[in-house]
Amino acid sequence: MEEITDRQRQLLDIIGKFMENRGYPPTLREMATGLGISGTVGVLRHLEALERKGFIRKTPGSSRGIVIAGRPSRVIMIPVVGTIRAGSPQPAVEDIEGWQAVDPEWAQGDGCFFLRVKGESMRDAHILDGDLAMIRPQSVAENGEIVAAMIDGDATLKRFFREPDGIRLQPENSEFAPIIVKAGAIHGDFTQAAIIGKLVGIVRRMA
Repeated sequence: MEEITDRQRQLLDIIGKFMENRGYPPTLREMATGLGISGTVGVLRHLEALERKGFIRKTPGSSRGIVIAGRPSRVIMIPVVGTIRAGSPQPAVEDIEGWQAVDPEWAQGDGCFFLRVKGESMRDAHILDGDLAMIRPQSVAENGEIVAAMIDGDATLKRFFREPDGIRLQPENSEFAPIIVKAGAIHGDFTQAAIIGKLVGIVRRMA
């Protein structure tokens, strides 16, 4: 590895101590505060130098996606890829809008992602508006499992049931009606329903 400047060493120490105390990396703003500067441009330049010299690895698009080389991370960064409506279907934004740090043991399988819940239709399953729903990609589900499903390109979070004549996507709130997809329409020209993943966890930001 190349040698680093005193300022870069200071930043590396800030990142390391933050991770030891919190279990996840600091944001750019938190790093700037640690360095005693007001802006983040200088922080970005130091991070680029540290990455180029092999001292850290960064995850593109993540405010906390930093791993110090040679040091095991106590968290992994899972992408937040948009909004899923728990009420009536709403298009899910596929662009990554951010990242969420989680314990590696909590992520069940590869390719997990978070969708932001909007609505109250899953309230009685303790899934609330604004929660982050961790989804494990899969195309099948067992009866009673909570899934993220796409209907005509719209995403919804519901409990899955297979019926003799199709599927039922059941809300967990008596104020909302289930979504019924008839078997003949599942792969028809006008209505297509597909499971995009299974719910494996919820992250809630406490006020």
